[in-house]
Amino acid sequence: MDFRVGFGNDIHKLVDAGSLIIGGVKISFDKGTQAHSDGDVLAHAVCDALLGALALKDIGSHFPDTDNQYKDICSLHLLEKVMVLVNTQGFRVNNIDCTVVLEKPKLASYIDEICQNLASILAIDVNKVSVKAKTNEKLGDIGNGNAIAAFCVVSLLHNDC
Repeated sequence: MDFRVGFGNDIHKLVDAGSLIIGGVKISFDKGTQAHSDGDVLAHAVCDALLGALALKDIGSHFPDTDNQYKDICSLHLLEKVMVLVNTQGFRVNNIDCTVVLEKPKLASYIDEICQNLASILAIDVNKVSVKAKTNEKLGDIGNGNAIAAFCVVSLLHNDC
């Protein structure tokens, strides 16, 4: 059986402009992420986890922030492109477990929609998508409300399994 595991993470500075998008969902908040794309830290962490599971480097090597075709791009589109690579390699997603770390706002009312978005792109049942939100207990840049981070673990199965 060919089984793979990947880990991904991302962090972005929060600024007083732009939008806060997490898992493709626009979050009502007075700050947004500073990024070349739409700054969706969760989608970026999922992309890195998938790429890492297949030893295909990282999101920056596939979608560099020096390439204007990715300026302000929806990160779910990047995730769709990564899924093409996963499928081309003969794999499918088994499940993902993610954590978003930010002090504010609370994400509880957004989690179901975020999970639905990810499940749809990853072509898995929503019950195989875990997204949790945590604070940083007021410690560091995240705890001071200046940054947001996301972490993701993914398991992949080869299509022959």
